[in-house]
Amino acid sequence: MSFFKKLFNTPKNKETKEPSLELENLPLDQIFVQNFIKNHGKFLYCTSLQEVIQNLDNILKENSWQNISCNDSDLLKLIKTISVNTTEKLDDSLPIFVNCEHLIAENGSVLFSSNQLKDCKISELSEYFIVYATTSQIVKTNGDSLTGIKTRYKGNIPSNISAIKNYNINSKEIDFMNYGNTNTKNLYLLLFEDL
Repeated sequence: MSFFKKLFNTPKNKETKEPSLELENLPLDQIFVQNFIKNHGKFLYCTSLQEVIQNLDNILKENSWQNISCNDSDLLKLIKTISVNTTEKLDDSLPIFVNCEHLIAENGSVLFSSNQLKDCKISELSEYFIVYATTSQIVKTNGDSLTGIKTRYKGNIPSNISAIKNYNINSKEIDFMNYGNTNTKNLYLLLFEDL
């Protein structure tokens, strides 16, 4: 009996608790950004739509991209002033400029649905994503994101709900819970402050 008592009553190491307590005291947007960067995401904070356009233009120039896929009419209007060819069909050979449903703070992931990706699976799309999102899209947990989708779309819930959580294509890290998940993408996030 004392063996089981020792096994199940092992003292907790205080060092492992401190970082999580530190994160709990931060605002939601800072928690998201820290987890997003920890997962190797590329993050650009924007306070105006002009900054969004300028940062997008810089991303395109940095990577020498002449063509992108974008199926969102609002985003297409946003990039009219940039010299880039666009196709509305999501193409696996072109970088994708897209919106998202939510940004999930607890793990730094970006949640998409059929509203953004139509019937395409993330694993079938290009390895390069440029995501436009707003600070009001940040939620604390996966559950909060699904509740938000349910509330927002009331009775017409989109299909194909999936997330990108790892932004390093060359990562050798294997997570048992994500075994076989090929949703790893090189992802740029243009986060617009709207609150």
